[in-house]
Amino acid sequence: MPTAKYIIGLAVLLLLAACSSTGKKVDESLAEAHLYQQASNLLDKKDYVEAVDFLRALESRYPFGPFSQQGQMDLIFAYYKNNDFEEAGAAAERFLRLHPQHANVAYAYYMRALASYSVDAKPMTRYLPVDASRRDPGRARQSLDEFTEFLYLFPDSRYAEDSRKHVVSLRNRLARHELHAADYYMKRKAYVAAINRGRYVVEHFQGTGVVEQALGVMVEGYLRLGLEAPAKESMAVLSSNFPNSTLLDKKGQFVGYREYDDVDPSILNTLTFGLLGTSHQTPSPVSPP
Repeated sequence: MPTAKYIIGLAVLLLLAACSSTGKKVDESLAEAHLYQQASNLLDKKDYVEAVDFLRALESRYPFGPFSQQGQMDLIFAYYKNNDFEEAGAAAERFLRLHPQHANVAYAYYMRALASYSVDAKPMTRYLPVDASRRDPGRARQSLDEFTEFLYLFPDSRYAEDSRKHVVSLRNRLARHELHAADYYMKRKAYVAAINRGRYVVEHFQGTGVVEQALGVMVEGYLRLGLEAPAKESMAVLSSNFPNSTLLDKKGQFVGYREYDDVDPSILNTLTFGLLGTSHQTPSPVSPP
């Protein structure tokens, strides 16, 4: 049963959705300078909802005026502060297409990446008991690509330090996602697929906190397939890089990645999410051959 915290989170989300626009029609007689001034005043007051209305009107009515470019950048900011991250990202992308040589183009690159990152941090998700690494990683990959591009183009930007922190966070999240996938395949005895996921982490996510576990997946998978040579090679890498690993005993022997329920890999079992089919405990191998 949902707790009060989750109910409050849902209420907040619905309130934000309802407040994404005031619905008020901006006076069509307002000149460009007046529109921009009104929008600026609203931003100063942190009234981002109504500021969006004025900035959108400015963009549509005076797309080539002297205030247009600054207004478009302000619109990115207003959308973001209003938690409308999808629109913030779209506005940033539009600005990059229209003004690739703008003096402050770094801001648009940064905000595009930050908007992608923030989509998964919407108010609703803060109240849901869901590990971010278990969700669809599509947005995380997009954000990582965008932050990486930003850092390549603007390594000394005022936004570079924050971008690097996000890159670290995203790489760890994506590495954990791959490990979750590896566990999924191990449970279903798809050992080759599990090994490939573990290898992907080792090759592409060095420095993250799950490389040790990924190597354990590889050793475990090879052992279950009866492949002695690659199991020993993977364990050598594990023991060399993580000599104090909990996956090794005091003698340096592999003690097993983890125990899995022996899931029936049949189509019926998969389609019913394990409701139909057999399941019993199977211990992991204790050491390589």
